[in-house]
Amino acid sequence: MAEKVTIEPAVWRTIWAVMVGGIAVLLDTTIVAVALHSLAADLKVSVATIQWVSTGYLLALAVAMPVTGWAQRAIGAKRLWLIALTLFLVGSILSSLAWNAESLIAFRALQGVGGGVMMPLMGTIVVQTAGGKNIGRIMSIVGLPVVLAPILGPLLGGLILQNLDWPWLFWVNVPVCIAGLVLAALFLPKDNGLTKTHFDLVGFLLLAPGLVAVLYGLSNAGKEGAFTRFDVDGPLIGGLILVAAFTMWALRHKGRALLDLQLLKYRPLSSAATVQFFAGLSLFGAMLLVPLYFQELRGTTALNAGLILAAQGAGALATRSFIGRLTDKVGPRWLVVAGFALVLIGTVPFAFANTSTSWVLLIATLFVRGIGLGTVTVPLRTVGVRGLPRADVPDASIISLVSQQIGGSFGGAILAIILTGTTAAAITAGSQSALVGSFQQAFWWTSGFTALGVALAFLLPSTIPVAPTGIEQKGEHA
Repeated sequence: MAEKVTIEPAVWRTIWAVMVGGIAVLLDTTIVAVALHSLAADLKVSVATIQWVSTGYLLALAVAMPVTGWAQRAIGAKRLWLIALTLFLVGSILSSLAWNAESLIAFRALQGVGGGVMMPLMGTIVVQTAGGKNIGRIMSIVGLPVVLAPILGPLLGGLILQNLDWPWLFWVNVPVCIAGLVLAALFLPKDNGLTKTHFDLVGFLLLAPGLVAVLYGLSNAGKEGAFTRFDVDGPLIGGLILVAAFTMWALRHKGRALLDLQLLKYRPLSSAATVQFFAGLSLFGAMLLVPLYFQELRGTTALNAGLILAAQGAGALATRSFIGRLTDKVGPRWLVVAGFALVLIGTVPFAFANTSTSWVLLIATLFVRGIGLGTVTVPLRTVGVRGLPRADVPDASIISLVSQQIGGSFGGAILAIILTGTTAAAITAGSQSALVGSFQQAFWWTSGFTALGVALAFLLPSTIPVAPTGIEQKGEHA
């Protein structure tokens, strides 16, 4: 008889404390994404200007993420979580009080700093509290906000814009953040045994601007001219040079670098980071296309598009009851292979879709795609940290998240280039069939990225060792 898997009460309390705070960050991202056109109109600025509400937030995330591991070792996980959630709360209140586009962009960047710390810290706190036990099941629970945000965010954003003024897009975060702060203060484990730790200023000055430049360049790639533009190529090349310089610096300064890249010698982490990049490329980059298809080709409102997209979220949610246990039992490789294959099955029909394709078929396809997303994300989040010493979990989480973030931005940029170019030609020609063809072409590219993900998933280990080999283990700092 199989041994019953149980999660200790202290771990459950930690899970719920970080989930409540985490849902505020993830909901905010999806709520604002559907509101950019309304914000541009209300604040009387161009869409290109208001896009910085999202871009500034993304760049602030890139600055904050790399310092999270050091900050956790320096001040403790609980204190850092409370500080980051407080920053996000203050940024939300200030955003709701913004008097123009420039002030809103600045306050969203403050939110991004808090969110950039919370995203890697969320999984780290729970993994360290659990002591490495039942990680697959725990990650499937902690990942619930990632699943719920794409369902609830567009719906909540649409309802707010339909019935209230835009400041409520940010006021809605306030009660959630306050509840998260109370739960975190009560239930997160106390910070014990802190050790004075060195801050790698040189590494920060290389990595943070490097990531910002790469993401900024990719965010401009959807404009006319794409990779021939200086505001794309300049930041992208400069950013890659800085990231390469940080890599050399980190490898030369073992144990003292901002991120311990020696951890990439641990095969489960290095393979997971590689697949995370392509997961961001194929899974999350494609999220640009689906709502645009429904709004531009099928004429649905943003709210109705959000309702349709709930089918994808429901599919991902359906996997939560079993995918964590399966990850703990059978390992990540075959689950991720199967997940990417389901995403591919849920994407290819859109490459054939036109203005009269059955709604039932498309909604069923989105549900299957959601099952695939849920099947991929939990094993990938688990494989990179399972088996690592407690002190290495923060850096491992950051490496995986940064890889996924860059992959998602790169995928979004490539798909935006494809869609923008073909759509402009279709509009100029005044041809509806050409417009349909432009979306079909973009979905074929997405299908190709996903097929590549199926192949790369074979890089993942079939089982995960209990302890890593071939890397230097740091002492406990948090």
